[in-house]
Amino acid sequence: MRGRNVACAVGTICVLLALLASVALGAETIGEYKGEVEPICKVNADANKRILSGVRTEVRQGKLKAAAAQFAKAATALSKTLKELEAVAKPATEAPRLSRWLSYVKVEVDLLQRVAVALKAGEANRAQTFVAKLTHTANLANSQIVIYDFRYCKIEPSQFT
Repeated sequence: MRGRNVACAVGTICVLLALLASVALGAETIGEYKGEVEPICKVNADANKRILSGVRTEVRQGKLKAAAAQFAKAATALSKTLKELEAVAKPATEAPRLSRWLSYVKVEVDLLQRVAVALKAGEANRAQTFVAKLTHTANLANSQIVIYDFRYCKIEPSQFT
């Protein structure tokens, strides 16, 4: 009986050490993750400033097709950014939260595209509905990452729309 308990304890310790080793080998701190994703997000934030500059004025002036083109470009830029962000290894302990964040970013890409389609069709009211959903989704995304104190990875659609 005693030999079995020792073997079981040794087996448990071995399993725990193996788990710790696998976590240590694949682990990345949130600081390292932030260091990798913030430059990616900064490029997107700068692009959005440029791409969406004056879009609000264009919509108010009835230049919906021009505004649609701007939203389509913003969607393309965010889609590219999303792919780059998805390629960055997430810290194992934070993976669920960061995956939820990225799923919201994916929805934001879709909503930007929907705004573009609605504006191109001359449907400003429908586009406004998508903008409201975009703002809501951005808030949900930001709530996932607020604890990491990201500067550029927070999406603030209110400054462009």
